[in-house]
Amino acid sequence: MALLLVLACLPQAALAQSGAYASFEDGNRLFRDDLYWAALLRYRQAAEEGMDTPLLHFNTGVAHYKAQQHIRARESLLRAAESPDLRVLAHYNLGLNAWAIGNQEEAVDWFRRARNQQDNDTIRDYANVALARLQTEQREADPIVEIREKRREADKPAANFEIRARVGAGSDDNIFRAPSRPYIDFTDPALPLVTPEVYSGTFVPFNFRAKYKVNSLKWENFFGGYRLSGRIYDGDLENNADEYHHELRFGSEFDRRENGRRSRVYSAFAIAQNDEQYIDPDTGNPRTVNGEEITDRMDYIRYGPQLTTVQAFGNLSFALRLKGELWDYEDTELVPEYDHEYFLLGGNVQYKFTPGTLLRFTVEKSSRRYSSRPSFDLDGNQLVTNPELRYDYLEYGLLARQRLTDDLWFGFGFELMDRQDRYLGYNDFTRNAYMFEFHWSPGRRFDLEIETAYRDYDYPNAFAFHEPLAGPKTLETLDAEIRGTWRISRHFRLIAEVDFRETASTDTRIEYDRTRYSLSLVWEL
Repeated sequence: MALLLVLACLPQAALAQSGAYASFEDGNRLFRDDLYWAALLRYRQAAEEGMDTPLLHFNTGVAHYKAQQHIRARESLLRAAESPDLRVLAHYNLGLNAWAIGNQEEAVDWFRRARNQQDNDTIRDYANVALARLQTEQREADPIVEIREKRREADKPAANFEIRARVGAGSDDNIFRAPSRPYIDFTDPALPLVTPEVYSGTFVPFNFRAKYKVNSLKWENFFGGYRLSGRIYDGDLENNADEYHHELRFGSEFDRRENGRRSRVYSAFAIAQNDEQYIDPDTGNPRTVNGEEITDRMDYIRYGPQLTTVQAFGNLSFALRLKGELWDYEDTELVPEYDHEYFLLGGNVQYKFTPGTLLRFTVEKSSRRYSSRPSFDLDGNQLVTNPELRYDYLEYGLLARQRLTDDLWFGFGFELMDRQDRYLGYNDFTRNAYMFEFHWSPGRRFDLEIETAYRDYDYPNAFAFHEPLAGPKTLETLDAEIRGTWRISRHFRLIAEVDFRETASTDTRIEYDRTRYSLSLVWEL
């Protein structure tokens, strides 16, 4: 429902207190920027400076409503309703205010007063719509009606099919993530100087998603979903960078929203397959051990259950996330396999201070437990006699978002991760991450999104190249993505993306710069 705010010029007689009028105008400006608490301070200052007009009371009441101070909103709107010029608007907004706190009887009374007046046709239409919606809510709250609706939903064969396909063309200036400069290979006793070859080329990104919901009830449905994504490069050597990812999942979704509360439960079992070649980034050729290729080392299948639940009460919400997976990598006889178990338990608390301002705090604890990969000792040696590798992670996150207008918002985030190597602590690290996000929709058809993240890793024990002679290991990464979306029609979108990544490390093997450009067409049903 629309909430009406009157921003009108005061008669000249009311401008005797110029300071009060300036404070009033500042309040109106802050309100238009969705800064309701700041607007209330200016309105109060205007009152203290001598302004006492129905218009000030009206705007103060609306600002209190937006700030969810409904008792004060009612008081101010009642004072504004004493003015014949603002009575109709005040009655309508008093109805909205009563509706917001669940007092439907009072809301009906105010809406009827707004409907029965003859001065403002627009408000009369708004009031009629509000009364109709209130009646609908009352019907849904009726136990008999609710039983009938449940039976009707249970009897009907519900089904829903969703599909999304994306294909495009792109350019990659560092296909194999080759190091950005020559380096001495400390893993080779001869200490050779390696000069990486940087290959650039074009690729075709693709993505396909399909989801089918069955036995859909009013709040719950069961679903099956499939996802395929990947990139195909042009060229015989460049094809070594091709990658594919498939995922199939089955589960159920429960999502109920009523009277400012939300309860959501998502549970699923997922199985995924990843295909990519294990290549040497220095040359783009498949990796070899003793003259034999181990190209398939990075191929894997993962599977396991996952559960997410969200409970929201007005501006406050809580979320819990559980996941357990088995990762089965391709068998390799020459080198240790990456097979492992993955467990995750996490949650977050989110609060919306205003309709345009939120703060979210996240905590996650996870573990990766390898079954065939030995741990590293403090000298950087991965001996087969060492115990199996296990990493435990603890991560904290803080995210703040601010909406400036309906079309513009931005956010800042910080994450702190601590990883423990459960053997001797060789691969322990702490990671600080700083993130920024920006979203702008200058029109109904266009969206612009910017995301950046800087991550700094601190390794207290690890060595570059796992070799003490190479010195301590360091790692920094910088990621940036710019995405523009143009809605061609209801089912088609055009997406242009720029993806940049830079890494810096004393382990030069993992140091590289990479920029990718792509233009894709998306079809959705």
